[in-house]
Amino acid sequence: MMHTCTPAPLHSLSWRNTILKDFVPNVAKLTLVSDPDCLLTEEKLAMELRDRGFDIIEFNDPIEFRYAYELKYRSIWDRGQHTDLVVILRLQDAELTALPYDLLQAGRKLSFSLGGLFPYMSYPVVEQLDRSLLDSLFDAQEKTSPDRMGDNATRDFILRHVFGIAAELISTEVELLRFLLRLHYGNMAIPAMLADRLVEVLENSGSFKDWSLTKIIPDAEQFFTFIQERWPIFLENLKQSSHVKEDSKAYGLKIDGPIRLPFDHQDIRVYIDNLFVEGKLMPVDLPNIEIEKDSWILSGVSVSETDSEILRIFRLFELINAAELSMTSRYTDWISFAMKWAELSALIHTGNSEQHMKQYKETVNKLNGLFADWLETHYASLINLPPSNPVMLHHVPRRLARDIEDQNNGRVALVVIDGLSLDQWVTVRNSIQTQNRNLILRESAIFAWIPTLTSVSRQSIFSGKPPIYFPSSINTTNSEEKLWKQFWQGHSFSKLDVVYKRGLGDGDAEVVMDSLINPQTKVIGLVIDKVDKIMHGMQLGAAGMHNQIDQWCKGEYLTTLLSYLNRRGYEIWLTSDHGNIESIGKGRPKEGAIAESRGERVRVYPTPELRSQISSSFTFAREWQPSGLPDDYFPLVATGNDAFVNEGDSIVGHGGVALEEVIVPLIKVEKRTL
Repeated sequence: MMHTCTPAPLHSLSWRNTILKDFVPNVAKLTLVSDPDCLLTEEKLAMELRDRGFDIIEFNDPIEFRYAYELKYRSIWDRGQHTDLVVILRLQDAELTALPYDLLQAGRKLSFSLGGLFPYMSYPVVEQLDRSLLDSLFDAQEKTSPDRMGDNATRDFILRHVFGIAAELISTEVELLRFLLRLHYGNMAIPAMLADRLVEVLENSGSFKDWSLTKIIPDAEQFFTFIQERWPIFLENLKQSSHVKEDSKAYGLKIDGPIRLPFDHQDIRVYIDNLFVEGKLMPVDLPNIEIEKDSWILSGVSVSETDSEILRIFRLFELINAAELSMTSRYTDWISFAMKWAELSALIHTGNSEQHMKQYKETVNKLNGLFADWLETHYASLINLPPSNPVMLHHVPRRLARDIEDQNNGRVALVVIDGLSLDQWVTVRNSIQTQNRNLILRESAIFAWIPTLTSVSRQSIFSGKPPIYFPSSINTTNSEEKLWKQFWQGHSFSKLDVVYKRGLGDGDAEVVMDSLINPQTKVIGLVIDKVDKIMHGMQLGAAGMHNQIDQWCKGEYLTTLLSYLNRRGYEIWLTSDHGNIESIGKGRPKEGAIAESRGERVRVYPTPELRSQISSSFTFAREWQPSGLPDDYFPLVATGNDAFVNEGDSIVGHGGVALEEVIVPLIKVEKRTL
C-alpha cells in the first residue's frame, strides 16, 4: 500500500544531531563549512537545514558561485534583510582559507567529516559508504562502543551491523544463494572494498571453491547471468528423471560455479519469482511439461505470450500495491518503485486489456498525487547531492568527468533520447537485447528538472548545472553545444576533444558518427529526438507511443549507434531529459501574453502574482517553488493526467510533475566480457 503522512521529525537521527546543533537560525547570516565527505547535502539533513531556514550553496566553480551569491544574497544583505546562508567547500584537500577573502571576513567557520563522526573506524572504509547507510552505522557504534579498528575490522563491523551479513557464518549453498539474492535484488549499495572482503572470507572458508565469487558478489549483472544460465537446468531436472550432467561445458556456461542450484528452497524461490516478474531474468521455453496453475515456477517459464503477460501484470500489481511509499520515503525508494512501475506500464500499454487499464488508471491517480506531495517537500534536497551516483540530470556530466579523470586516455559518450519515459525505455531495452546480446545494459533512473521541459531539463544535462546558471537561454535549446563544450573545457579538455550533435534518430548511424568524430575525440554528446517527434505527433495515446517507438527500434538505429561507440572504446551513458504522460484537457487559460511559456502540462510566469491569477482557476495545477531556477521563473505545473488544453482533448505531453515525466532512465552501456 502507498501511504500518505506528514514528514517525521529528525530528532532521533543522532549523527545528524551532532551537526544540526551548530545550525540555529538567525545566529549568523553566513556560515562557511568544510564538508569533504558530503554530509550536509545528505538527503534528510539537507531537508532539515532547509526547514530551519538555511540555504545551501556549493563553492565549486568560483564564477558560478559569485553569480548566485551576488544575485541572491549580497543584494538582500545590502537592503538590511537577513538570510541564513551556508556555503559548502567540498574538495577533499581544500581548506576554508581557499574561499574568497570577503566571505572569510563575513562568515563563521565550521568543519564536519566522517572521521569526527566515526573516530574509531577506518576512514578509507567508511568514506565509501552511501550516506543513507550512516544511520545504521552510527546506531551500531553507539550500542557497541567499539575499540579502534583497522581496515578489515571496520569492514567486518559494517558488513555485520549495516548490511546484516556475517560472512563467516555462511556455510551452505542455500545460505550463500539467499545472501546473494538479497544483496542484488535489493540493490544494496555495497562498496567494492566490502565486496572484496566478503570474497576473501568466503574463499578462506573453503566451502565454495567452485563458485565464481569474484564475479557474482560485486556485479549484479554477472550474478543474474549466473542465475539465468542455471534456471533451465533446474527446470530440465524437474522434467526428467535422469540425472543432470555434471560437466558445465556440456551446457556452455559462461560463469563457473555449481550446475544445480536450490531454486526450490522456500528462502530462495520468492526472490526468483520476483526477478522474472520485474524483468531481471527472462523466462525460458520448457516443452512437454505440465505446470500447475498456482506453481511458483510459472513466472520463469514461457507459456503463451498472452498468459505470460497476464501473470506478470498480476504479480506486478501485487508488488506495486505492497510498496510502502509515504512522505518520509527516500528518493531511492521512489526510483526503485519507478523501475517496477515502468515494467507494469509497458506491459499494460502494449496489451489490450480494458480491465488492466482500468486498474492501472485507478492506481496511477493515487500514485501521482502522493508523488507530487513528496516532490514539494524533498525535491530541493536532491539538487546538491554528490554526483558520484547521479540523482539529478545535472549530476550526469560531473559523474562522466570523474570517470574520465580516473582513466588514462578515457573516452565518454552521452546519448540523450529526448522525451523517453522510463516505461518506454522498457520497450527500447527489449529491442536492444534482442538485436545485440553482447551489450550489457546497467539500468537505473534519475530525476529530471521541474518543470520537465526540454529547454530546462536537457540544458541542465549538457551544462552540468542547475537552470539558475543559464537564465538567458532557459526558453531555448540553442546554447546546448556551447554549454557542453564549456563544461568540458572546465575539466581541461580542448574544444577539439569534444563534439555535440542533435537531431539524430534516422538514417545510417555509422555514417553520421564517421563524419562527426575522429581519433582525437574524447567526449561525445548526442541528442536523439525521434521519440520527441513521435510524441508531438501522437494521436493514439500512450499505447501509440509504445507501438511507434517499437517500430523505430526495429530499424536498429539505436543499437547500431551504441555498438559503434562501444567498439571505439567509449564509456557510454544513455538518459532522457524528461518523460511523457497521456493527459486529458481541462481547459486553456485565457491569459493573453502574460505567460512566458505556454506548454500543455506547464505554464511559466515572470511573477508569482501573475501565476496566482491563473492557478485559482486551474486547481489541478501546482505553483512550483523555483528551487534551482532563475528568480523570475515561476512555473504552474500540471499534476495527475490533466493538461492545459481544450476540455476533453487527449494528448501525450510533458512539463508537469507526474512520475512518468520526472523519473527517467539512466543506463550505462557496456560490452559483455564473459
